[in-house]
Amino acid sequence: MKITNEREPRAAKSPREHEAPANRVSATEALRSAAEQLTELLGRRPESVSALKPTDEGWEARVEVVEVERIPETTSVMASYQVLLDPAGQLLAYERGNRYTRAQTGGADRDR
Repeated sequence: MKITNEREPRAAKSPREHEAPANRVSATEALRSAAEQLTELLGRRPESVSALKPTDEGWEARVEVVEVERIPETTSVMASYQVLLDPAGQLLAYERGNRYTRAQTGGADRDR
């Protein structure tokens, strides 16, 4: 066995190795988890998940929820919730962002 004081060069990590801890759920599982946990807390089923991204702390999602149902549906009041999940998909925090009518499309008033 040869002992040296020199450090052997380390192999560069691929970008994938930097991204996700081993216990991180998949994007699909994170979406499902965010929707289920928010339903339990709000008593309303999310309409859609408009954004999902991995973070160093887990996952961050933006979830759209019908807050007030109206007729016609285009006048229903929607809310966008920012949801933080840990790597295993457990809800850490949520916050209601903007409210808007279903007929409203994008723009600075809706997106944060």
